[in-house]
Amino acid sequence: MARRNLTHVRAGTIDQAEDVLRVPAWHYTDPERFALELERVWKRTPLVLAFSAELDGPGAYKTAEAAGVPVLITRGADGAARAFVNACAHRGAQIALEESGRARRFVCPYHAWTYDEDGALVGILSEQEFGHVDRSCHGLVRLPSAERAGLVWVVLDPNAKLDLDAFLCGYGELLEEFGFARWKLLARRSVAGPNWKIAYDGYLDFYHLPILHKNTIGGSLPNRALYDAYGPHQRVTFPNPGYAALDERPEAEIATQDLLGGVWTIFPHVSIATFDMGTRAVLVSQLFPGASVSESITVQSYLVAQEPSDEERAGAEKMFELLGYVVREEDYATGLRQQRSLLTGARKDVLFGRNEGGGQHFHRTLARLVDAG
Repeated sequence: MARRNLTHVRAGTIDQAEDVLRVPAWHYTDPERFALELERVWKRTPLVLAFSAELDGPGAYKTAEAAGVPVLITRGADGAARAFVNACAHRGAQIALEESGRARRFVCPYHAWTYDEDGALVGILSEQEFGHVDRSCHGLVRLPSAERAGLVWVVLDPNAKLDLDAFLCGYGELLEEFGFARWKLLARRSVAGPNWKIAYDGYLDFYHLPILHKNTIGGSLPNRALYDAYGPHQRVTFPNPGYAALDERPEAEIATQDLLGGVWTIFPHVSIATFDMGTRAVLVSQLFPGASVSESITVQSYLVAQEPSDEERAGAEKMFELLGYVVREEDYATGLRQQRSLLTGARKDVLFGRNEGGGQHFHRTLARLVDAG
């Protein structure tokens, strides 16, 4: 990818699609289309719901909600990560209420039914008075899950089959190069936004950087992009003249981390933006649809490759705050206004130019999945 990037630098070119793509504006506003996206994409596709580093040893757990499904992810005594619907077999109450923690038993706060870290029902309050229940048939509902590249992937449909190799199309091998399993979570927050596709469009779009972000992070950035696709997943980079210096060195002497810059997206909801603030860092944005077609929630997590010094921590925290402002007050504020404009029905289409191949690839992929039934 670096050599391809350098070829474009030397030629003064960028990736360009064959033509401008028109996407119907109602794809961003129609509740029925939104419902189809939830059922045919969000509940069938492996989603990144945790980092391996968050489940640091047996008994560690994390809760999340994705597309309306409450999820509990645990690390078992055998070291394996498992995912369950966070719902008690008795009345469906959520059994784990904290965002994360460590526990070998999960006690439902409603009637104290108890489950172990493998999801088995191990205790029923006043069992003799309640009546006979076959515990083996009333454990937590297991969700297909897998751990790869320091990320935990979960499918929200308990009856689905998870073939992570087929889904990643070789992209997992690239993500492994980051070594995320050893990284540390420094900070996290949630940001409310517009329709999830409006938000996702921005992750694939360098065209807007020197305009919308001229006073924050984008004043000196080019608006030109290169895209490398692996199935539905994409890496976005600038044409980088810095690769010329690497090209003059023996390949064995080039550090992998020098080749991992840019924005790495994981379909349909993750962006990994790379930074170097004295220590290697990434901003991971996990995007989720909201309660309606016009809403979304983005969980932003700032990870660092190693425990930072006090000075590095201060710099990383300052960068995290800046990025929060950029997303909230620039990207998503613009997206929310865009959402209101599209809801008027005045525009029949939105356009993705030949220089916006990442957005074109995303929308074509999404349309194929939704329309396939």
